[in-house]
Amino acid sequence: MSKRIQRRWYVLSFAVALLVLLPLSVLLLSWHTVDGEIWSHLWRTQIPRLLGNTLVLLLGVGVGVTLLGVSLAWLTALCEFPGRRWLDWALMLPFAIPAYVLAFVFIGLLDFAGPVQTLAREWFGGVRFPRVRSTGGVILVLVLVFYPYVYLLARSAFIAQGKGLMEAARGLGQTPWQAFWWVALPMARPAIGAGLALALMETLADFGAVSVFNFDTFTTAIYKTWYGFFSLTSATQLASLLLLAVMLVLYGERRARGVARPSNERRRTAALYHLRGWRALAASGWCTLVFACAFVVPVAQLLVWLWQRGRFDFDERYLGLILHSLTLGGLAALAAVAVALTLAFARRQAPVRPVRAAVGLANLGYALPGSVLAVSIMLAFSYLDRHLVIPLSGWLGMGGKPLLLGSLGALLLAYLVRFLAVAYGPLESSLARIRPSLPEASRSLGVGGPQLFLRVYLPLLLPGTLSAVLLVFVDVLKEMPATLLMRPFGWDTLAVRVFEMTSEGEWARAALPALTLVLVGLLPVILLIRRSARG
Repeated sequence: MSKRIQRRWYVLSFAVALLVLLPLSVLLLSWHTVDGEIWSHLWRTQIPRLLGNTLVLLLGVGVGVTLLGVSLAWLTALCEFPGRRWLDWALMLPFAIPAYVLAFVFIGLLDFAGPVQTLAREWFGGVRFPRVRSTGGVILVLVLVFYPYVYLLARSAFIAQGKGLMEAARGLGQTPWQAFWWVALPMARPAIGAGLALALMETLADFGAVSVFNFDTFTTAIYKTWYGFFSLTSATQLASLLLLAVMLVLYGERRARGVARPSNERRRTAALYHLRGWRALAASGWCTLVFACAFVVPVAQLLVWLWQRGRFDFDERYLGLILHSLTLGGLAALAAVAVALTLAFARRQAPVRPVRAAVGLANLGYALPGSVLAVSIMLAFSYLDRHLVIPLSGWLGMGGKPLLLGSLGALLLAYLVRFLAVAYGPLESSLARIRPSLPEASRSLGVGGPQLFLRVYLPLLLPGTLSAVLLVFVDVLKEMPATLLMRPFGWDTLAVRVFEMTSEGEWARAALPALTLVLVGLLPVILLIRRSARG
């Protein structure tokens, strides 16, 4: 390939990488001025509690998702028991439920005035339950929402280990528990660590669930600092501390990943251990209990609330919420897929170190929480409005109004940076399956340029493109912090409606938008299940 064409890919990949560097640079530059009064107040009243809550939350969720995800993965991947075949894929369905939806369902069910405690008092008298609005309640909800990250990756790792290794361990006299602890678990450690890192990053980035529980973390502090103290700079500085925590989680995952290599054995297609008696009942009961708590009970309660109150909210305003959500999701998905496709082709056509580094940097946006992106982009656009847009529009006789701050473009940019990696994964995998000989043969037949892309690449990339569009679309619909902080005036969405209703304790009225988000979220989960089955 000529150097001129390679330079073209350089420019495109570096331009996309700058989109991720924008919020990072804004976060660093925000420290050039510090509001001493606000920070003094935050340090006296907020920072120690935020640090303690964050550490407790990370520790609790980390232990919970590891125990839950690994145990379920081991049972469904290596053991045979009643119900294993449908529980194998059903345990992935909690992916479809946003954390803030499960949070308000649990509070509505288990709070003192909820149906569970009310019924228990009627049947058993003065029985008392532990408070659901507690640190343990937050941890339980986040564990039930995020355990599928560990479950999916650990399950794939256990299946890929093959049958020979476990039989060799059994031949050396090890029990099934010893074979799991000393053979299977160390080999699956990289996959488990990757799933754990994803769960912890989602925990740090969560805003909706912790706000429903009134549990203060850095994400809620960012929102309160912005809208309570009206200090975008202080909110940005808090966001930089949150980003530091995310980077520490990523660094810890890389360091703890180890040097374990994947097995070269063929993937196992049949269960290794056939459970009998009480062991089979215990395995079935444990998996069914988790599935019921994480998916069946929440969806059933949403349906009950929908019938009791939520169905009366289906009016023109609700249709507007659906239209806004679909519009934002569609625009963000198209933009993310277009940019991700550019990056995938840049890495394929110019596989040199600078381009690979730029592509890797561009995909780091998924590690940035929505609240961090929101405050950093808004601070950057506020600066551009003050020093460039307002003077220029005034000089042109347009009234000197800000155009970037609070605009639809700012929100779409946040979505693009946040979910570019989601679109890049399926597209890069699809492009890697196209052998170089195929486009070379097409060029020899006189098909090149745009025709080569339309007639050769596009048909082969269509499955991966549809997967990328669907995944980004649903992620944008469920994204709450960036949408809540950056939406233009009058652009409320389903996620914002859920936040408004839960903030007022209107659980039944939040059921309609919440159930809509769950149903839409099932689409990528079903796609993920089908891919896992084909694997």
